[in-house]
Amino acid sequence: MWDPAVYRRFGAERSRPFFDLVARVGAEKPRAVADLGCGPGELTLTLAERWPGARLSGVDSSPEMIAKASAHGGPASFRTGDVRDWRPEPDTDVLVTNATLQWVPEHRDLLARWARELPPGAWLAMQVPGNFGAPSHVLLREVGKRYGVSHVLREAPVGDPADYAALLDDAEVDAWETTYLHLLPAGGDEHPVLRWMEGTALRPVKAALDDNAWQSFRADLARELAGAYPAAGRYVAFPFRRVFVVARTAPEGGTHR
Repeated sequence: MWDPAVYRRFGAERSRPFFDLVARVGAEKPRAVADLGCGPGELTLTLAERWPGARLSGVDSSPEMIAKASAHGGPASFRTGDVRDWRPEPDTDVLVTNATLQWVPEHRDLLARWARELPPGAWLAMQVPGNFGAPSHVLLREVGKRYGVSHVLREAPVGDPADYAALLDDAEVDAWETTYLHLLPAGGDEHPVLRWMEGTALRPVKAALDDNAWQSFRADLARELAGAYPAAGRYVAFPFRRVFVVARTAPEGGTHR
């Protein structure tokens, strides 16, 4: 189960990659814009400011997230659904999926299919976290082994920018990576990197453990994280790598080359 309140911790840091991604989409007046993995919907609604004339929709697998998104009102429609089942409408000129496809093992096949099915000249914009080799996730997997939950943790579910550029070779592709340095406030009762991870990476672990084991797991991981990410003054420095891809399908009757 996704908890919108927990996910929205560090909201400014989590939203920045979304805006950096969408800024590279060159669509001027798209007819329809889809946000797959829309979460609680706030970022989806910002797309209406960018493209006020577009029909805007959001899809997410979490009923809790969609309930939160729908409660905002506004110019977007939201529904619960699996991104693997989504198909573009003939007028879907922009598809955005932000920090979602790392949860979908077959997402490379999805990207290739979407690129084929989108209309000519449409834009596909994707961002996924690329920090699975960072100390936070290495320690998560190490502690996970001790608690017998390795089966719910992932080694490296995403590729590099070059991997996605090659996958979408028929489109015009802009692929890059950025490592953000998040300065998380130190102090308090819990390590800030643990609090960050609770919003995303720790969800499967919590679901796999009973409450006593979960509390023990959190305490053990917190001790490990404190050693890997020590406070320096008022902040804990938390580098976070992300992978971006913006692709435009070939125009009608032609290619980009």
